[in-house]
Amino acid sequence: MDILSSLANGFAVAVQPVNLLVAFIGCFVGTVIGALPGVGPVNGIAILIPLAFSLDLSPVSALILLTSVYYGSMFGGRIASILLNIPGDASSVVTCIDGFPMAKQGRAADALAISALSSFAGGTLATLGLTVLAPTLAMAAIHFGPREYFALYVMAIVIVGGIASGNPAKTLIAGLIGLAIGTVGIDPATGIPRFTFGAYELYEGIDFVIVAIGLFAISEFLFYIEQRRTGPVEQIPVGRRTAALSRLTYPATSLRSGLLGFVVGVLPGSGATLASFLGYALEKRVVDKKGTFGKGDPRGVAAPEAADNAAAGGALVPMLTLGVPGSGTTAIMLGMLVTLNVQPGPLLFEQQPDIVWGLVAALYLSNVILLILNIPLVGIFAKLLSVPPHYLMPGVVTVSFLGVYSVNQNSFDLLLMVGFGVFGYLLRKLSIPLVPVILGIILGTPMEQSLRRALAASGGDLWTLVESPLALCLHAITGCVVLVAILREGRRRAEQAAAARST
Repeated sequence: MDILSSLANGFAVAVQPVNLLVAFIGCFVGTVIGALPGVGPVNGIAILIPLAFSLDLSPVSALILLTSVYYGSMFGGRIASILLNIPGDASSVVTCIDGFPMAKQGRAADALAISALSSFAGGTLATLGLTVLAPTLAMAAIHFGPREYFALYVMAIVIVGGIASGNPAKTLIAGLIGLAIGTVGIDPATGIPRFTFGAYELYEGIDFVIVAIGLFAISEFLFYIEQRRTGPVEQIPVGRRTAALSRLTYPATSLRSGLLGFVVGVLPGSGATLASFLGYALEKRVVDKKGTFGKGDPRGVAAPEAADNAAAGGALVPMLTLGVPGSGTTAIMLGMLVTLNVQPGPLLFEQQPDIVWGLVAALYLSNVILLILNIPLVGIFAKLLSVPPHYLMPGVVTVSFLGVYSVNQNSFDLLLMVGFGVFGYLLRKLSIPLVPVILGIILGTPMEQSLRRALAASGGDLWTLVESPLALCLHAITGCVVLVAILREGRRRAEQAAAARST
């Protein structure tokens, strides 16, 4: 009853005209930002923080604006993934796997509608979790130390073998390439440059935006040029929704992935990217009996979208209850709150309930606003595919260059992006998947940091990595995944041998 009473007071705050207006503006702007390749929620919120201060908004209105941009960016990130095979941000990489094949099959409108509905389901589920379970889940997250995080990252790297199609050995190679790229820069422990080759621009590491846009957008452009030289370019069919919205909801998928994404999001540092990978992997394991994932299966779109939007809401739990950012985006939001003399933490719910519960209520409203905005615009987004490739592809490259240059205003980043584009083109020619490369880059740094902290705390004893029951459980899950993969590969080879003997 206390929760319901507090939530009612929160809705009284959220429905104030100024808060409804900033929520609508935040949702619309966030969707547009999310659709732009390489911008993402972190940059979007960073851009809008000066606006929040210049408008002299109250702390709760400023927080509603930024969280609406946050949720809107998670919604919008799927647009470029589905229509152009270019992830809007890291968490929408997985959506490319089945979203783009659906678009090529003329089901772009269906894919966009599925992603919008699943995003709504995941975001609403996360807001419910934030409402009811925030203190309990925040306390559970405290039990995750360096060795538990290391086990979690190892599990994610191994599970990606079940995501990428093709040769498992090539998938492993791709993951190791990503981990290697993630080590470039200053060693955080010793301060010694690693693999920088004397280039000062690499001392801070390689920005994910550069790698992602290079591997996906520039390599796609190079393939387009190759197709123009060797024959007519494949035209992606455009169509309207082929099914009613009621048939595009996939509630079981959204529930499974949403619950997993919320739990992952609560763990500080995990974020929506890891949630989207794990959500896709879980759904593939559970329902992909005919091997349709990666070929345009709608559930392959619903799962990562529900998971990453749920993780976005889950990341707010440690920020509000512990004062610990759950992701890079919430870290920026945390800094803004401190600037506004609002100190997140366990006492926030008691000392400033209007801010907390006003935000929670606004999140419910933002999800509804985003659904209302996105469903009618599905047809408009799908129309983008009708643009002739010789107009569309140069435009994509131009946006890619602008997006990369806007991060650091450094021309070296543009050269690096082109280099990764050529590298991505070569990997694709060798049938080496790009998704594990991205995951390795994303998880490489936190994985290394967790390992070093665990070993430093134990005096270099490797056994500490399996002494924790939670870490041991995660390693056991990883071992089971590896065993299943080995058995599956063995069975596949045996079937091929039997088929060869029979012919």
